[in-house]
Amino acid sequence: MEEHPNDPLHGKTLENIVTALVAHFGWEALGQHIPINCFNSNPGIKSSLKFLRKTPWARKKVEDLYTRMVEH
Repeated sequence: MEEHPNDPLHGKTLENIVTALVAHFGWEALGQHIPINCFNSNPGIKSSLKFLRKTPWARKKVEDLYTRMVEH
């Protein structure tokens, strides 16, 4: 297996990413950064993961926000 030292998503599951974003921003701020219902209306890790796994454009926004968060 190759190493990917410059890829902050390497080795991270979607659950790890969402959990880290919630810990860093909180649900309210996360919903402001990425205005989707799974973050704004009765948010939860499990329901958010279910939506993000089915919705590639939303998952991309989450991964991009996570990348920006860990690079700063």
